[in-house]
Amino acid sequence: MANEVERVLTVALLYPELLGTYGDGGNALVLAERARRRGLEAEVINVGTGDEIPDASLYLLGGGEDGPQRLSADLLRASSFASRVGDGSYVLAVCAGLQILGASFAVEGDDEFEGLGLVDVVTRRGETRSVGELVVRVGERTIMGFENHGGRTTLGAGVTPLGTVERGRGNDGSLDGYLTSTIWASYAHGPLMAMNPWFADEVLSRVVGRELESLESVADQLYEERRATLVR
Repeated sequence: MANEVERVLTVALLYPELLGTYGDGGNALVLAERARRRGLEAEVINVGTGDEIPDASLYLLGGGEDGPQRLSADLLRASSFASRVGDGSYVLAVCAGLQILGASFAVEGDDEFEGLGLVDVVTRRGETRSVGELVVRVGERTIMGFENHGGRTTLGAGVTPLGTVERGRGNDGSLDGYLTSTIWASYAHGPLMAMNPWFADEVLSRVVGRELESLESVADQLYEERRATLVR
């Protein structure tokens, strides 16, 4: 899947009834709409807890509370999701989704639970909750959003962070998320793709297998206005 040029973009939103606390399902809508505005055919599939994991161009995991996060991890472990990712399927993971893909995560105090083990990261419970604006430097660009989580995520040796934190906490006050050849992960809600249209286009370009035409929208204008306020 990862090496093919996509003719129809299929975005699979996984378990929105469990991992939809912070509106991260909006990422699917934004990606599909920005693809359609470039003349690409795109569809969004909502994958419920009783559904099989379908073939898709891109799988999305959002944020959720402790109980739903644990249930999501159990359901994904029993599904074909891990093998699909291992075969090269693309994934965008936010907050709880970021933690689920790792080796383990802690919820409900210090209790640790098994993750999917797709990325060498571990999330432990922090002493304080991270709530507020999150600004992350990604190369020469900036990601903005908000965070609301109690985790502290440690990256294993060789795991590349998505970016460096300029405001907020992200993983640990220094780094945010992680990046592999097929996975983008961040603690930024917003939704992430709506607040950072350049990043949405970067994800789309990788998934469809070609450089995308420039697209001007009100989202880009709002991004620049917000960046001027938050980035000093």
